[in-house]
Amino acid sequence: GKRKVHYLFEDGKEMAEEYDMKTGQLVSRKWREKNTLGGSGKWQVEVGEPTLLLLGALESELIKESSSNPVFMRKDTLTSFQWRIRNLPYPKEVYTVSVEKEQRCCVIRTTNKKYYKKFSIPDLDRYQVPLDAAALSFTHANNTLIITYQKPKEILAAEEQLQKELKKIKAANNGDGDCKTQ
Repeated sequence: GKRKVHYLFEDGKEMAEEYDMKTGQLVSRKWREKNTLGGSGKWQVEVGEPTLLLLGALESELIKESSSNPVFMRKDTLTSFQWRIRNLPYPKEVYTVSVEKEQRCCVIRTTNKKYYKKFSIPDLDRYQVPLDAAALSFTHANNTLIITYQKPKEILAAEEQLQKELKKIKAANNGDGDCKTQ
């Protein structure tokens, strides 16, 4: 039910995207660069669930991140960029979400000084589209802060064109992951 597209760029960067086959919606996007020795670096998740570090059995018992820490992740819809921050128990009135046009980022603040986060929107940076404070909104439910930024028409048009191109591409292998050896 998913289509995975892998991109290799001339500057050595790699990007992997996963799309839902039914809706055409982006499920995940990861970036990777070559490290200083020329090997593949670690994947940086831009959209989707952050990957958990797989540690050895002994290491995971000794030190572990608290499960009550806030978890910041991006999950886009067809018409908007959306970020979810789980484990934020404060009421909606405590939060302030604003746009810093000079720094090209969004800022989340709490009046009780318990949470602060700056984040950029790489898609807008790639298309050189200015940030618009009117496109930003947020809500809070079930200990999760949900921030929504409506996609500008330039991004929507580019994504529509990309979907048309992806439909033309034939899959490298159709789900059969077996390695054919002779």
